Amino acid sequence: MILHIPHASNYIPSRLRNQYVLRDAELSLELRRQTDAHTDELFALAGAVPVACLWSALVVDVERAPHDTDDAAAGVGMGRIHTHTTDGWLLRRELFAHEVAELDHAYHRHHASLFHAVQAELEKDGRALLVDCHSFPAEPLSSDPWQESPRPDICLGTDDFHTPPELVEYAVDLLEGLGYAVAINRPQASAPIPQAHYGLECRVSSLRIAVNRRLYMDEVTGLKTADFPRVQAHLVELLQLLNFHHRQLVES
Repeated sequence: MILHIPHASNYIPSRLRNQYVLRDAELSLELRRQTDAHTDELFALAGAVPVACLWSALVVDVERAPHDTDDAAAGVGMGRIHTHTTDGWLLRRELFAHEVAELDHAYHRHHASLFHAVQAELEKDGRALLVDCHSFPAEPLSSDPWQESPRPDICLGTDDFHTPPELVEYAVDLLEGLGYAVAINRPQASAPIPQAHYGLECRVSSLRIAVNRRLYMDEVTGLKTADFPRVQAHLVELLQLLNFHHRQLVES
């Protein structure tokens, strides 16, 4: 199992700070909004292979398409290189060519790591299960395409080709049995796959799991709440179940 963790980091290298036109307090607020805080700890499973982005999505968003023309989020300034905030304000100045090249390099390096992790699983086990690990705010942001409220506890994102329906059923059954309200593809949709495997390699499965932040953290302070260990334990149980059933599906 590969755990893709694209948005857990809030790190912006100090040498890149001058790219941003926001004051420190404004930038900190935007970081809190766009960071899937603590997801690297929430989705921690022994034996799984984590592939995490070390930079904030405000530096380079590795979850976006490589070309803005292929990503609707780019239309609101939140493509591969974010230019605007969740409220629509200007985030950063126009970048020089060498600055864009550095971010492009970081983006492609991350995706190369993800590809190699998936490829290694295929070579070792003849199958690969990629879990895309996220969280989302309790209330919709202005930039969110889904404005429905109240929001579910957990969202499962799927891909028509790479997400076996049985995996979704197992996940829903377990989570609802634990008392969570579950939604499919809202407020977050899709389940990313390395481009080299997408639509071609049926042995690669993918599922997005996104957790409502109110379940495990204080969204104002960013600190974990007392419920964090319980939610973490439930997610570990879910990952173990998915890994077991994915192995059964591939071998059957």
